[in-house]
Amino acid sequence: MSGKLKSILFDLDGTLTDPKEGITRCVEYALNKFGIEVDHLDLLLPYIGPPLYDSFVQIQGLPEEQAAQAVVYYRERYSTIGMFENSVIPGIPQLLETLQGMGYTLYVATSKPTVFAEEILRHYGLDGYFKHVAGSNLDGTRSKKREVIQYVLEQNVIAPEEALMIGDREHDIIGAKGCGVASVGVLFGYGSEEELSSSGADYIASTVEEIQEIISRIGVLAGGEWLRTIN
Repeated sequence: MSGKLKSILFDLDGTLTDPKEGITRCVEYALNKFGIEVDHLDLLLPYIGPPLYDSFVQIQGLPEEQAAQAVVYYRERYSTIGMFENSVIPGIPQLLETLQGMGYTLYVATSKPTVFAEEILRHYGLDGYFKHVAGSNLDGTRSKKREVIQYVLEQNVIAPEEALMIGDREHDIIGAKGCGVASVGVLFGYGSEEELSSSGADYIASTVEEIQEIISRIGVLAGGEWLRTIN
């Protein structure tokens, strides 16, 4: 891979913020509408990260029509309460400020609807760090992570070899690879090291501080080749 790293894309849930309470409570709310009881909210952690509709189909096994309705129910609670049952991951504001100071341009690429992502970032004072926030559409289109990343690249005229995607689930890593973008998998979110490594993460960061260390280490070698070693 050649090119100098200029643009850094961040996932939102599990990477910039911890949405555990809001997402799991909203999934529970939606499932309860179908008479499905949840023994413990932690059983719903797999819903954090992937496109919501896909999760209702693949995790819960709902038929397509019910899965679509479950998304509607989920958003009933999420749009008013759930999105604010959230917290910024410690160290993230400092990381974003440092990366900006180093000259990188920052973006958000999330499977969450753009309108919700923008509201969350404004609410927690993170919006000023990002040039562009991209997510899915409320009608369910552009929900795959590869589609979102590609949209960010195209809308901002970013060369894939000059970009880096940071996220906590395999969807972030697979989506980045599909767009020719290098990736960092983070372990402080909701994906395991095995999940991130097996999906092809170029780097693994255990902490927020390690993200900065990895980015500082990448640099550009003589001849323009990235130094890419799995941490």
